[in-house]
Amino acid sequence: MALYDIDTLHEHILQILLKVDEVCREHHIRYYCWAGTMLGAIRHKGFIPWDDDMDICMPRPDYDHFMEHAREWLPEPLEALCIETDPNYPGGFGKVVDGSTTLIEREHSDYVGGIYIDVFPIDGAPKSKLLRRLAVARYKAMDKLLYFLHRDPYKHGHGPSSWPILLIQHLFSHDWARRQLRAAYLAYDYQQSEYVLDYDDGVAGVMKKDVLGTPQPIEFEGHQVMGVEHYDEYLRGKYGDYMVIPPHDSQRQHNFFYLDYNLPFRQYEDKRSFVK
Repeated sequence: MALYDIDTLHEHILQILLKVDEVCREHHIRYYCWAGTMLGAIRHKGFIPWDDDMDICMPRPDYDHFMEHAREWLPEPLEALCIETDPNYPGGFGKVVDGSTTLIEREHSDYVGGIYIDVFPIDGAPKSKLLRRLAVARYKAMDKLLYFLHRDPYKHGHGPSSWPILLIQHLFSHDWARRQLRAAYLAYDYQQSEYVLDYDDGVAGVMKKDVLGTPQPIEFEGHQVMGVEHYDEYLRGKYGDYMVIPPHDSQRQHNFFYLDYNLPFRQYEDKRSFVK
């Protein structure tokens, strides 16, 4: 389990969610509590007690519109980061971060941000199971490439294990990988697709679009936010018997490398040797 006070972290990310909810309502952006956050809303009426992050999702048209205007819509110190808005962002899905804080998830990744909530774009998916696998494989390859471009090549030492990462960082640019990743998840138009998926969940994330439905009010830590309309179908597809509490050994946390509630992440002086 992590060493930091999870209740303090919960309060910070809850405030981010409430601001995002306010902005989305004002500007008619569809969003849904997602993954463990949706599960927590149904099973715990709020956070899963050991969960140290928060997930929402948006249909692709809403996601792109939100990210395009987030700089003008979100109040300071919040900002939205994704590959479309930040030329150095190393992931396929976005985050809304608190710019007055610093959080580094992984010791061996050069990405430095603030306390955040994840924002997953939901994209169209083909009907064919084979085409789904190919689409997900294309996305995963580019997402992994972006990860390697930002990873310490010497994570496992200076021997042969570092050579593939060094070669990748020599042959590929972040901008090329970023463009390929976006092309991958835009391959199937959301509006025209009967099926959709969260690419981060892979093939297991495919579902009929009408499962999402119209965002519905749900209770989360005493506040009303928006969730999946057909949540039982969604949660059973993702977790099975989702009302059963998992055993202690399966209650996972991130165990973040660095967390500071008072230091703006753009002021963080990164002294890790591999960071350029």
